[in-house]
Amino acid sequence: MQQEHKAFVTPALVTEKAVRRLPRWALWAFCAAYVLPGLFGRDPWKNADIASFGQMWSLALGQASWWAPHVGGVSPAGGGILPYWLGGSFIAALSPVMDPALAARVPFALLLAAVLALTWYTTYHLARTDAAQPLPLAFGGEAPAADYARALADGALLALVATLGLLQLGHETTPELLQLTGSALFMYGLAAAPTRTLKARLATVGSVALLATSGSPSVAMMLTGVGLLVCWQSEDEHLSQHRWWVAGAGLLGAALATGLTMAHLSGWNWGVTDDTHFGPLLKLLIWFTWPTLPLAAITVWKWRRQLLRRHIAVPVCSALVGILVCLGMGGNDRALLHSLPPLAVLAAFALPALKRGLSGAIDWFSVFFFTIVALVIWVVYAAMHTGWPAKTAANVAKLVPGYTAEVSWVSLAFAALGTLAWLALVRWRTARHRAALWKSLVLPAGGVALLWLLLMSLLLQPLDQARSYRLLMDRVATHVRPGQCVLAPNASAGLLTALEYFGNHTVYGQTGVERYPPPRCTVLMLSLTSRQTEPVPPGWTFVSRERQRTQNSESVAIYRREP
Repeated sequence: MQQEHKAFVTPALVTEKAVRRLPRWALWAFCAAYVLPGLFGRDPWKNADIASFGQMWSLALGQASWWAPHVGGVSPAGGGILPYWLGGSFIAALSPVMDPALAARVPFALLLAAVLALTWYTTYHLARTDAAQPLPLAFGGEAPAADYARALADGALLALVATLGLLQLGHETTPELLQLTGSALFMYGLAAAPTRTLKARLATVGSVALLATSGSPSVAMMLTGVGLLVCWQSEDEHLSQHRWWVAGAGLLGAALATGLTMAHLSGWNWGVTDDTHFGPLLKLLIWFTWPTLPLAAITVWKWRRQLLRRHIAVPVCSALVGILVCLGMGGNDRALLHSLPPLAVLAAFALPALKRGLSGAIDWFSVFFFTIVALVIWVVYAAMHTGWPAKTAANVAKLVPGYTAEVSWVSLAFAALGTLAWLALVRWRTARHRAALWKSLVLPAGGVALLWLLLMSLLLQPLDQARSYRLLMDRVATHVRPGQCVLAPNASAGLLTALEYFGNHTVYGQTGVERYPPPRCTVLMLSLTSRQTEPVPPGWTFVSRERQRTQNSESVAIYRREP
């Protein structure tokens, strides 16, 4: 009867064969194929990516004070102060030997790698707890605790790589990636507190400080409350004592956020809005968290008798913080980023109880979906360079008019190697390691990594032209000389950055015009919507209207000062 009761409470029934180790080189290859593509060979993209880069670049050039970042007088829309210091420091240190845009992306690529590593170690420590251990088998052969924890940690990392919501936002140069690192670090502190006391304390204090100084004090305070709740109800003495460090970290975070608010460097902006539509929010939750949310739901159901245990309570509460913040901010996808690492941890704990039929369905869906999408990317690439299929080539020309395809043999080689690796992975998955716990997440993670690699190699040039301001600035250059002063009173920080970075212009945004009226500026530029007609400001003569790509895309009107 005691064994039956434990079987009901602990749904994990894992044999020694099921915890076969995923080769470390394969895990490193997954991470490299996910983190590195998109780091090289592209411009900063609209909108948040180039806007954040502009704030960092202005600090590195000395055009703005390190205590008051701005581009052309326009301050950051959010993000605190720390992300801009981080990017600006790397630009200042590496730009003599590296393009500033690449130098700014380096620390954020390291942050993405840190999020992956923190998710792995969080799962490992949670899976080592007594309550998370699988059921002992009657005749032996059950999984050793360390191997079991390692297999679940591998599964959590693969689940995070497979998550669609992290794909683009995780490769941007924006404050949200530093905030995500902070929340993942806090979750690691709660997971490692009983066994890695010093590391857990440093992680807890550092994570709250990171969140408070990177524009997310609300998440810091909510996570502090979650941490206190988990520590208070825990029966583990070490975790119970950890509550004092959580409380101290919360006080430190509140002090930092208050000090930054008084210094006008950040603010206690909770971002709460009542403009929330549950239909779009539900769609966002489904695609943004796929495939971790369904697996996390299975975990909550299978482990429902242990919801108050640390290995379930920590990721559940952490995920709820991200979902509640997203809900409070009207369905903001960047706020939902905070829920992705804890959902990946929960998804890993569903693997021991996953039915064979569901596991097979995930495999077949992954094989068909990612293979078809990869084939489509290769067809588009062929159409760009050969003109066949003709209809596909016409659609590419319509989306990116004037684009001239150039063969990059390095990109082509990486794309071919990635495709061959995918085919080998499919063959390997169907032939061997059928009992491994992490088997159901290998193909989803490999498929996402493959598509990101193909997009950032085969289609990087047209994507870069479509999402960069370079083409628009080339057209503006026909009317405005390099280095000329430009007034842009309604331009975004991204457009102001593009004028400085691509056109080498001295720019003045709205705030800059108010504070420093530049009488020597003879060029005025207004950002217009596709349907907006060109206004005629008094004292200025209309010169031209230039568009980013097509008739309905972003455009600017250029004026010259009348004598």
